[in-house]
Amino acid sequence: MSQTVRTRPAGSGQSLNEAYDTALLDLDGVVYAGGSAIAHAVESLGTARSGGMHLAYVTNNALRTPDAVAAHLTDLGVPAEASDVITSAQAVARLISEQVPAGARVLVVGGEGLRVALSERGLEPVESAEDEPVAVVQGYGGPDLAWGRFAEACYAIARGVPWFASNTDLTIPSARGIAPGNGAAVEVVRIATGAEPQVAGKPLPPMHRETILRTGAERPLVVGDRLDTDIEGAFNGDVDSLLVLTGVTDGAQLLAAPPQHRPTYVDADLRGLLTGQPEVEEAGEGFCCGGWTARAGGERLELEGDGEAIDGLRALCAAAWTAAGDGKCELDGGKALARLGL
Repeated sequence: MSQTVRTRPAGSGQSLNEAYDTALLDLDGVVYAGGSAIAHAVESLGTARSGGMHLAYVTNNALRTPDAVAAHLTDLGVPAEASDVITSAQAVARLISEQVPAGARVLVVGGEGLRVALSERGLEPVESAEDEPVAVVQGYGGPDLAWGRFAEACYAIARGVPWFASNTDLTIPSARGIAPGNGAAVEVVRIATGAEPQVAGKPLPPMHRETILRTGAERPLVVGDRLDTDIEGAFNGDVDSLLVLTGVTDGAQLLAAPPQHRPTYVDADLRGLLTGQPEVEEAGEGFCCGGWTARAGGERLELEGDGEAIDGLRALCAAAWTAAGDGKCELDGGKALARLGL
């Protein structure tokens, strides 16, 4: 896929909820963290929905079923149906079903979300390598997943059974901070077996395909907090994206982003769905946004001016990404980001 290298965040004269028909929203770090709603999420999503935007919730977390996720969202004040939720468990179950016979047994290392998704595809979830599975699937099983589950996966994979993973996110946001994600667990099995799984979740095509099949979106906007899943997934699917700074990505990671990790838009939180996006303009050798001007110096990024911190970050993105071209920006942005409180 050939794409133009993005060198600055885009502007939009329309509010994003009017410019796009469907928001493909990540959950952890975007809508909630550790079970609690993120600030401004509930009100912003309610306003976007009442204005006619279709909201779909797309998560790499394979632990919970769509029914459970929809119930949680509704409890938080974001009314949702199970059909509004797309999980990596569903994507990996479809991927497996296309490669094994109907009714086949699949060894599950994960939670209820995986078992339900497999059953919906006519596959039989099993617990042991001795149950003669034809595939192994691994997904996030929560903090209490027993170590012995990894051993079962290893026994089956060593016998030549193909291995699938819902996703490979190394971390997951929680109310207490950043915790190990399914990718960390996948590494345990990879190290023990030397095998490589087929992966379905963001940023890979099976998840994007699952999302479009289930939503029918024509002008989708991916909304996420992770560069290596949400934003790269949008890049791979050739659709626009909004990065919100309520999850794992910080300012330094954003400035250093290679082309596939550069979002179309950047905003502080989900209120960005309800507004237009300011243009980042060239100004001599620098870039202006709001009251800020950013430029690439000899060894660092420089910032001057005043105004909203998010505008300063947008200007810094333009300076960093332009300097980096199709690579990663190596300039020091620490002092500039500190001035913005980021």
